[in-house]
Amino acid sequence: MSNKQDIPWKFIFLNFIALRIVTFIAAVVGFAKLPFKPSFPYSDTILSQFGHPLLWSWANFDGVHYLMLAKDGYAYGLTQAFFPGYFILIRIVNFLLNNYLISALLISHICFILALAVFYKLLRIDYSDKIAKRAIIFVSLFPTSFYFLTAYTESLFLLLLLLSFYYLRQARLNKVGLWGIGLSLSRIIGVFIVPSILLELKNNKTNINWKKVIWILLPSLGLFSYMAYLWIKFKDPFLFAHVQSSFGAGRETGKLVLLYQVIWRYVKMIFTVDKNNPIYFTVWLEMLASLYSVGLLIWGYAKKVRPSYLLFSFLSFLLPTLTGTFSSMPRYILVLFPIYIVLATIKNKYIQYLILSIHFILLFICTMLFTRGYWIA
Repeated sequence: MSNKQDIPWKFIFLNFIALRIVTFIAAVVGFAKLPFKPSFPYSDTILSQFGHPLLWSWANFDGVHYLMLAKDGYAYGLTQAFFPGYFILIRIVNFLLNNYLISALLISHICFILALAVFYKLLRIDYSDKIAKRAIIFVSLFPTSFYFLTAYTESLFLLLLLLSFYYLRQARLNKVGLWGIGLSLSRIIGVFIVPSILLELKNNKTNINWKKVIWILLPSLGLFSYMAYLWIKFKDPFLFAHVQSSFGAGRETGKLVLLYQVIWRYVKMIFTVDKNNPIYFTVWLEMLASLYSVGLLIWGYAKKVRPSYLLFSFLSFLLPTLTGTFSSMPRYILVLFPIYIVLATIKNKYIQYLILSIHFILLFICTMLFTRGYWIA
């Protein structure tokens, strides 16, 4: 990046610190008020290895898998669902720190700070300083933004995604290709940067030669290299998809389920799930977060948000819903950055404050539940 002096580092750090303080307080309150619910695999492993729950609780659920993958690789069943980019980085940092959990959390914290900086730079290409800073606030206080501070891929993926788009806007395809490899090596939706690149170049009426084609397709190398590994090691290049149905999240990998069918399933669950069961809150959260995000993306189209941003986001939203569930969607939508752009462009300050207030309350509740072992996303 250039013009580093233009990045409002003080503002960025204040938002980061605010999120860190709010989520820590929420975790402390959750620790005092809620019993721990060991509802995820290997919860006993994390309890025995990483000391106080106010530390290890930031690696609940999938975080445990990433730590075990960093330590042992794909030695456990079903772990092939998790792409290798993040845990390889954990393994590298662990050589210096000799603590997998601290390594993972350090990566996530640093990547989140850098992602906010790159987001500001990207937004300043098209928007004012005021809107760019407002978007950063919406990122930091999103209802599930605590995931940016956990042993999950969200911070790393968001950083790589924003770097890819930033350099795409600078027409530096070589850097887009290189950052894009990390994208598709971290999560399958990273490969959607390829059609987004093509759309951006088409809209800019860029002439494409064979050298540019190489850089355009390079991001898919991350995905294909992982598929090659699965083929060689497990004789199934699509094993990352085939194991999904065994995770107990209600995913169907044998057929495609359309969006209206998923919505109808959730409407039925609202009327059938026990209202005293904590999962009832999650059902509402998953459905409303999904509808909220897709509504904001459609609004973004009406507000003429960059088409390449929207294409990536729509494809990334749609893919997990094709398995028949909104499970994990409150987390997945975190990287759909056009939703923050749309929220930041709302002109009525009272509506802004109302939205931020709702986000803050949900952030506090969701952090409490997640850190005590209750499924959020």
